[in-house]
Amino acid sequence: MRSILGGASDYPRAVAASSGVVIVAGPSGSGKSHLAARLGWSVLRLDDFYRDVDAPGMPRSSLGIVDWDHPDSWDAVAAVGAIAELCASGTAEVPVYDIATSRRTGSQVLEAPSGRFIAEGLFAPVIVDACREAGLLDRAICLHRHRLVTFALRLFRDLREGRKAPWVLVRRGWRLMQDEPRIVAEAVAHGCTPMSPRRARELLAG
Repeated sequence: MRSILGGASDYPRAVAASSGVVIVAGPSGSGKSHLAARLGWSVLRLDDFYRDVDAPGMPRSSLGIVDWDHPDSWDAVAAVGAIAELCASGTAEVPVYDIATSRRTGSQVLEAPSGRFIAEGLFAPVIVDACREAGLLDRAICLHRHRLVTFALRLFRDLREGRKAPWVLVRRGWRLMQDEPRIVAEAVAHGCTPMSPRRARELLAG
């Protein structure tokens, strides 16, 4: 992954030991966004770094659609660059992505005055190593709970927000449920500590 993201010298370093990103990984629907909201920290939404649906080289799934669970559908370089800017200066211009239309719709300025913030999203494990090498990482955790609970909460959220057609959401959700152990194991392999959403909230709040 280093060849894709670059080396540590390619990004600004955090200005102090207390300045750094808390990367929150976990399966879709595991509670990453909810955790960030409960803590009230500044949040970098890594899912906003998805590529547009018609971008060249987008991966395809067995469902005949773009494979949004494949890291090639996502811009890891831009995500790490935004983290580096937030750690160094406390502000960064980040994209705004509309999942329903699968396109970027604009940008916004994100501020993290304290230098500590959460970066959460499906592909969070992909950038843990690069952030660690660049001195940008505070800690990395992976949220997980029972697969059926995650499946139900994810489906309810996606239907409520109209993210995709219902049949796509059900089939994709079932596939993600079956793949959840691998997703968690991969995050742990990158150095994420697995824990429940409640334990993560207690740890970070303390």
